[in-house]
Amino acid sequence: MNLKRLLAVSYKESLQILRDIRVLIMAFAIPLILLILFGYAVTLDINNLPLGVYDQDNSRESKEFVESLVQSGYFSIKDYVKNYKELETLLEKSEIKIALVIPRNFSAEVKSGNKIEVQTILDGSDANTASIGSGYLSGGLLLFYSKIAQADNTPAIEGKIRIWYNQDLKSRNFIIPGLIAVIMMIIGALLTSLVIAREWERGTMEQLIATPVKSSELIFGKLIPYFLIGMIDLLMAVVLARLLFKVPFQGDYLFMFLASGIFLLGALGIGMFISILTKSQQLAYQMAMLTSFLPAYILSGFIFPIFNMPLFLRIITHIVPARYYIKILQGIFLKGNGLQILGGEILLLSIFALMMLTLANLIFKKRLPE
Repeated sequence: MNLKRLLAVSYKESLQILRDIRVLIMAFAIPLILLILFGYAVTLDINNLPLGVYDQDNSRESKEFVESLVQSGYFSIKDYVKNYKELETLLEKSEIKIALVIPRNFSAEVKSGNKIEVQTILDGSDANTASIGSGYLSGGLLLFYSKIAQADNTPAIEGKIRIWYNQDLKSRNFIIPGLIAVIMMIIGALLTSLVIAREWERGTMEQLIATPVKSSELIFGKLIPYFLIGMIDLLMAVVLARLLFKVPFQGDYLFMFLASGIFLLGALGIGMFISILTKSQQLAYQMAMLTSFLPAYILSGFIFPIFNMPLFLRIITHIVPARYYIKILQGIFLKGNGLQILGGEILLLSIFALMMLTLANLIFKKRLPE
């Protein structure tokens, strides 16, 4: 491989990128928009659940119970109602997510130390919110009962809970590293998927074929500018994650960039492979979306837990490189993991990158199609 020819191809591709505003937008604007949009919009934290209360007891104890739920920060009182019909109306209009019915004997049961029963009605049209809200209510009731037991000098079991790696339980802290992986996959695959196809469509491939540039020099020369763009996007994403979204970073920056470089090479290899195979920008773009964005978003564990998927999908996730890269980023950001812990994932990404670049080099032939 001749270094001079390699740099010449790289220089030519860099000029092409600078002249094409669409590539620049795709390279820098789209990752920025995705990071800000997903960072603010995608969250699994649920606070201020609208709550409707039907307090049949209307006692000091029942009011203290409702107040304790509000003070937890998970609930906000939408309305106090006087009958079941009003609760049903609020649920039907989706003005509340949870209806709380406090029985008439609530205060008597509290004072007697008996089991406390409170009816809750949840809006099951949003299953995730209903499930989480049910857990919050159960926890609030247990906490309220614990306070009562302590006030009556009744021994109570007190659990000391410590949360490691994400003490505030903010979903943003593990969503942002996963989002960086998705962005890197999109940038790597989408940008390079148009490289060779663009040359064929514009008729410039014939000129390149006539030059003494070898196939490997052409491929790797074209990949260099996009690799640099991907690393710039990574730097931009990390800066935003730290400064804008306040995501903690416990690991080593150099190790993160090295791991990201390996992953990016694999993503670039996918795009180049598709571009060589299709020779059409439109088809290459569509195939890149199907092979990069969708698997990285759905099957990587970014949004949907892998352990909660059906068996056949869990098996498929093992061939999705974003799965391993997300684990690496979350481990570096939140746990401070290094090569000793993440060595297996690094090895798999290295094999993936080597395989994709080799395939792209093997299928590309410097000759006109017959």
